[in-house]
Amino acid sequence: MSSSPYKRVLLKVSGETFCRRGESGIAMDQVGVLADQIKDVANAGCELAVVTGGGNILRGKQFSEVSASINPPTAHYMGMLATVINGLALRDALENVGVHVRLQSAIPMANVCEPFIKGRCERHLEKGRVVILAAGTGSPFVTTDTAAALRAREIGADAVLKATKVDGIYSEDPLKNPHAQRYETISYKEVLDKGLQVMDATAIHHCMEGNIPIVVFDYQRAGNIARVVAGEPIGTRVGA
Repeated sequence: MSSSPYKRVLLKVSGETFCRRGESGIAMDQVGVLADQIKDVANAGCELAVVTGGGNILRGKQFSEVSASINPPTAHYMGMLATVINGLALRDALENVGVHVRLQSAIPMANVCEPFIKGRCERHLEKGRVVILAAGTGSPFVTTDTAAALRAREIGADAVLKATKVDGIYSEDPLKNPHAQRYETISYKEVLDKGLQVMDATAIHHCMEGNIPIVVFDYQRAGNIARVVAGEPIGTRVGA
């Protein structure tokens, strides 16, 4: 990793990473694809933390909007628990391919995983272990994108890598407008001013305040995560 611009990165993976396109739940073959790419990054020497989403199982905000009998905070806690389920699946997939990994949760559950403790997380990273960070921030009404930005600031990550199923940030939805412009680089302020759906505004503000670049890229092409970590110009880079 001597030529990499990043020593430590935070990888944000959404819930859709854990299932097949158009489906929900967990498809372990898809989790295995992600695990293989993470293994390449870990073997190259980059310190890697992973924040998991949970939308393949349940999105707290959406669930509260369609379920009148569920209080919004309860729905958000349910969504946070969904990210822990994904974290468990990813942990076992990584162990299966020989990666040293730890799962930490912002909601304490001692029989399942470690609690998130900043110093302990950093020690794991320094020892070459991948750390999966689940349950968001442990508080309702906070997205996993914002959790990723906050954790990146806490652990001193050099970048936030957002793995998606598109190859970057576009001026419009490229599925609706084939002439939409894809950005190679864009500033935090432009993202906010244009209302581009990259990460929620709170997450963008945290990265901007911490001067942490965000790279949005298509993780589905084999080796792309390692290429981004190596500094190759893949996807869209959001910076100052």
